[in-house]
Amino acid sequence: MTVKLYDTKLRKKVDLVPLHEGKIGMYVCGPTVYNRIHIGNARTFISFDTIRRYLTWRGFEVTFVQNVTDVDDKIINRAKEEGRSAAEVAAEYTEAFIADMHAAGVADPDIRPKATEEIGAMQELIASLIEGGHAYATDEGDVYFAVRSYDGYGQLSGRNVDEMEGGHRELRADGQGLEDRKRDPLDFALWKAAKSGEPAWDSPWGQGRPGWHIECSAMSRKYLGLPFDIHGGGSDLVFPHHENERAQSEAACGCTFANHWMHSGMLQINAEKMSKSLGNFMLLHDVLDETRPAALRMLMTQTHYRSPLDFSVDRLNEADAALTRIENAVKNMDWLAGNAQDGAPDAVDAQALAEAVAQANGAFTEAMDDDFNAPQALGAVFTLVGIVNAAVADKSLSVNDAQAVVAARDVIIELLAVLGIDVETDMAEETNYPVEVVALAADLAGYGGASPEEAVEALLEARALARKEKNWCLADGVRDGLVGLGFVIEDTPQGARVTYEG
Repeated sequence: MTVKLYDTKLRKKVDLVPLHEGKIGMYVCGPTVYNRIHIGNARTFISFDTIRRYLTWRGFEVTFVQNVTDVDDKIINRAKEEGRSAAEVAAEYTEAFIADMHAAGVADPDIRPKATEEIGAMQELIASLIEGGHAYATDEGDVYFAVRSYDGYGQLSGRNVDEMEGGHRELRADGQGLEDRKRDPLDFALWKAAKSGEPAWDSPWGQGRPGWHIECSAMSRKYLGLPFDIHGGGSDLVFPHHENERAQSEAACGCTFANHWMHSGMLQINAEKMSKSLGNFMLLHDVLDETRPAALRMLMTQTHYRSPLDFSVDRLNEADAALTRIENAVKNMDWLAGNAQDGAPDAVDAQALAEAVAQANGAFTEAMDDDFNAPQALGAVFTLVGIVNAAVADKSLSVNDAQAVVAARDVIIELLAVLGIDVETDMAEETNYPVEVVALAADLAGYGGASPEEAVEALLEARALARKEKNWCLADGVRDGLVGLGFVIEDTPQGARVTYEG
């Protein structure tokens, strides 16, 4: 089956046909580094991380480029407020952004260009636009893109140039309020003349700095070539940023800029728009201080990437609970397989389990091939978990059974990883047993060491022997002592399972 995606420009689902067989070039707009990113930003970055992971899993060689905007009005304003340079502000928050992405399980892009390191590429693009009659310089040293020189302006966002309000507020901001310098109120800045105390670079038009839109056009062209397969970002970027990017890029090259445009939906907090004025503004690193990254990924996966996502603490807790159910199921599979009995009769229908695994793989792929329908794909994983749980319930496993269960377990882990949900890391983290268990083991099991983990094993062995010898007093004493320290003991046909809940 062919991968289909929703193309914002075409307003419909289309087949993803790579420009170069087996390879996909993908550009996703990165952050403007003047602050820590909020969870609305994170929703976009996590969405495209999932899309990239799936395309890679599907067998494509993906080149993923994401820029860092490290020169911008917001950065300059923050620097002035804090009495330091714009470069210092940008460096701090670039580092913070990368740390936040790593914490959220978002993979690094293959290429992460910084705007300040690509000024030459931007100036080259601006010069070609001027030469082609699509841009003009002013006496003051600004350069503007002539919107009406490009016939396709408005096609991406569905706007008609003739019906646009003159000096639309987003476009007007690009003119820095200097409307008298423009030939048309809709024109937007490619190069901004230098102001005192602001970062500036030499150029053919005088000292200045690039406009926001030209940055992404120049960097995507440099690192992916034109055209490339997918341009992505949040839906808030469709206009004016992506509309302007497309216009200036296609005007310069006389070709298609990006074959497909993809946009993720917005994030709300408790059904309200996130804003500082409403007091519901949430930074990603603050959220991750209170919850596991995998739980946040689970929450975001439960909503289609193009749909609005309603974030709340209750929904995050529900996602964490769903994640815990999967983790417990996987732990159970691991324990049962690890305690398989040599010579025991087969208790699991291995063929039926293999068929369930194949069906889950197929359903997962079918869902993700249909515009990356991660909620439906996640449902296929939960269905497989339920089937395996039912297959092993109250059973002792043979070696053959264990092989079938481990195969299913591995597919569950693999498919979740494609969605960016890492359950193995949390499961692999060492459980900190209470030190009091050492004294309990010394008293009831004759343990002479100092390791809480070894003490638990010694207690379980002592309890098993006591039960075999019908020494119920000792067996109950071990059980009660462990329960009193926060352990849960489950007796199974394959022996006692112990978990620590604190």
